[in-house]
Amino acid sequence: MTWRAPEINRTPEPCVGDERTMLAGWLDYHRQTLLLKCAGLTAEQLKTASVEPSGLTLLGLVRHMAEVEAWWFRENFLGERVDYAYFTEEDPDADFDVSTANAEADFATYHQQVELARTAVAGRSLDETFTEVGPKQRTFNLRWVYCHMIEEYARHNGHADLIRERIDGVTGE
Repeated sequence: MTWRAPEINRTPEPCVGDERTMLAGWLDYHRQTLLLKCAGLTAEQLKTASVEPSGLTLLGLVRHMAEVEAWWFRENFLGERVDYAYFTEEDPDADFDVSTANAEADFATYHQQVELARTAVAGRSLDETFTEVGPKQRTFNLRWVYCHMIEEYARHNGHADLIRERIDGVTGE
């Protein structure tokens, strides 16, 4: 039997709530939107770069966002040392190279990273600050991370929309 990306019931975006409820709700909405763009596709379809000349694929976006979740919520905010599934110093864009990828395993990695990100911020103040890993050493607060993650997902979900439409004509949502 051919593996397909699971169907997903997306939770509607929040319309009313305090700041934390709104930020977490919108982030989850965009996480689910990326998965919705992949739902029902085979591993080969998920690996298809369909918007020439771009090499972006839906699976590449899922892999990329798994690493972005780990980077911001765990490596930066918590200060954990993260062993990335794809990124290496020699190939920092390996998340986008899906030529030998296992889609089912990559989806499991994505879900794991989202859960670890949720755990990382549970009960933490949006005002809590941290210093970014790397040469820039900028200071951010958790609120900024939520806003950035919503922005990053929204941008990549636009890419995913175009890729999916070219694969099988599915649009919207």
